[in-house]
Amino acid sequence: MEWTKGEFVVTCDPQRQDLEVIHGFLAQSYWAKGISRETVARSLEGALGFTLLHQGRQIGFVRVISDRATFAYVADVFVLPEYRGQGWSKWLMQCVTSHPDLQGLRRWLLATSDAHGLYAKVGFTPLKNPQVFMERHNPNVYAQGAPSLVPSPGGDKP
Repeated sequence: MEWTKGEFVVTCDPQRQDLEVIHGFLAQSYWAKGISRETVARSLEGALGFTLLHQGRQIGFVRVISDRATFAYVADVFVLPEYRGQGWSKWLMQCVTSHPDLQGLRRWLLATSDAHGLYAKVGFTPLKNPQVFMERHNPNVYAQGAPSLVPSPGGDKP
């Protein structure tokens, strides 16, 4: 899939994703600070990526994890600082929500600390029933020596 607006393109072609740009941004972001290049590369393999390009240079990105039938999780949304405030993140999210493989889904989710207004413009709302959601969250997973949330299958028994 591809959308064009003047010199700007949003594409789902994985060959056009610039791992260096994506990793460079995410490793400094508040939600994935310190993430390794290898983890970013692995995350891209199992997801539908939306790459925002200006004259062939990657300037933004969205990663969608979905079964393409019932559910989608929107992650790693960014537009480089020099392109912010020009409507590119809104257009990028409009491309995401209009993708043919993501139509008719029962639920979309995302997490954000600072972009509620952007997501509201494309139909996202606060959780209507937060009491039914649960999570396993390890915010320090990318820190050196962070403990795992995975218990051993045999408990404490050898």
